[in-house]
Amino acid sequence: MVIDVKVAWVKQQTDKKNFRLQENMGWEVLKIQDVEETDQKLEELIQKQYDTIIISNELSYFSEDIIRKYQKKDDVNIIINFR
Repeated sequence: MVIDVKVAWVKQQTDKKNFRLQENMGWEVLKIQDVEETDQKLEELIQKQYDTIIISNELSYFSEDIIRKYQKKDDVNIIINFR
């Protein structure tokens, strides 16, 4: 049995400290240039059926939907990376 889990790491374009390990291991870390696009990027990843989205703490402040819209969704886990 194969379990396919899609995980995304999301941070600001200028962020040099979060998710360095993931980047060094060659995993794709998505970078948002305009923080006002945070909710759009989350919606895009959910539409692409990502199971887990890990977002940097700094970027999470710019999302209105993390708590209001996705808190009770069972098909996606959104994790705020407190560093």
